[in-house]
Amino acid sequence: MYKFHDFDPRDPAIESAGVYDRGTLYEDFNLQRLLDQHADRHCQLLDRDSQAVARCSLWWNKAPEYRDYRVGLIGHFAAADRHSGTQLLSRACALLRTHACHYAIGPIDGSTWHHYRLVTEPGDEPAFFLEPHNPACWPDCFTTAGFEVLARYFSALVTDLTRPDPRIAPALSRLQQQGIRLRPLRLERFDQELEAIYDISVQSFTGNFLYTPISRQAFKLQYQAIKSCVEPGLTLLAEHENNAVGFVFSLPDQEQRSRQQPIDTVIIKTVAVLPGRRYAGLGTVLVAEAQRLAGQSGYRRVIHALMHEHNRSRNISRHYGKPIRHYALFGRKL
Repeated sequence: MYKFHDFDPRDPAIESAGVYDRGTLYEDFNLQRLLDQHADRHCQLLDRDSQAVARCSLWWNKAPEYRDYRVGLIGHFAAADRHSGTQLLSRACALLRTHACHYAIGPIDGSTWHHYRLVTEPGDEPAFFLEPHNPACWPDCFTTAGFEVLARYFSALVTDLTRPDPRIAPALSRLQQQGIRLRPLRLERFDQELEAIYDISVQSFTGNFLYTPISRQAFKLQYQAIKSCVEPGLTLLAEHENNAVGFVFSLPDQEQRSRQQPIDTVIIKTVAVLPGRRYAGLGTVLVAEAQRLAGQSGYRRVIHALMHEHNRSRNISRHYGKPIRHYALFGRKL
């Protein structure tokens, strides 16, 4: 019933053949992103009328480590329905086996620096800026194709930006005594600020689940793409002896504007601190200060976005917010 084959995203015939116009299947299909993420193979499933009903990309040459497995990644996933998505994933897994992969992980667009995870429990809150979104059937595509949940994530909503945290005052006092100071991001020096943010990120995240390196240029391009959305007073850098040692990167929720609503929500996208005991508590202080500044600027809510259920960020978030959405990453033996 279905035809499974490769496609070249650089082929102009692909677009004219209707690969990009299948409603939710290709509404987020960004050709340049597809090319920039250097997959080893791009695959699609066509129905009897030669219409695309599912697609994905595969990586096996530069996949992250997971236990003792040789890993293959499945990303850029989309499917018109559960049946076509399941068929695509089953055939993608068979293809990864031919390239000596022992374990498949998805959806993940090449690395955790890019899009990954699926919404599994959407809750009642509308989607927020830079959040993954997907039809309800997509997680079922993975489980029906033999995948199990490999990792869980959640986002939490804070509605009381004045709630005190007894941990902050002693932590802030200790950090200040060490000579650590917080300052807002300088938008006029955005490129230089990204240099510091990159250096902190690659050191802070090295031990994270499924970590792989990213080049300085690729990292900066991701942040340059959202520069116009940055409100400098919401992003903070922590400095010690004239060197950046931590940051919290926050953004107004631009999705509210697209819904023609006033923007009253700030998204805490990333918190990172250099490893080591001397900076213990700095992440908590950065989040608390970002929330205080958001409230001071007239925002009413803060979202702590996309946290791994076992990361330290969960301990920071638990004091302030309640989960509003859950996500998952899937894996299966091949």
